[in-house]
Amino acid sequence: MNWIMLVIAGLFETGFASCLGKAKDSTGHTQTLWMAGFFICLSISMYLLYRASQSLPIGTAYAVWTGIGAVGTVLVGILFFKEPVSFWRLFFISTLVFSLIGLKLVSTVH
Repeated sequence: MNWIMLVIAGLFETGFASCLGKAKDSTGHTQTLWMAGFFICLSISMYLLYRASQSLPIGTAYAVWTGIGAVGTVLVGILFFKEPVSFWRLFFISTLVFSLIGLKLVSTVH
């Protein structure tokens, strides 16, 4: 269950980073809504990270959380915000994914 919470926390990290990106490009009421989404996603993400780190090593939990957020944010940028796609960008994102899988495989739960 702790790994599931950690993955969901990472997805909410992707959400808060994406909301922050949209908020900087918005104004007025729309910007306020994006910032509300940012704070909601941030709160959920941090709470789930906290809960997951109660039974996972904090170094592993934090690395996986930031990794999921980084990969997710890059993918959201490519798919929805028309950010550039290149071989090297995808190559390094894939190495990050393999590193996260490796951390999961070698981590033990207390």
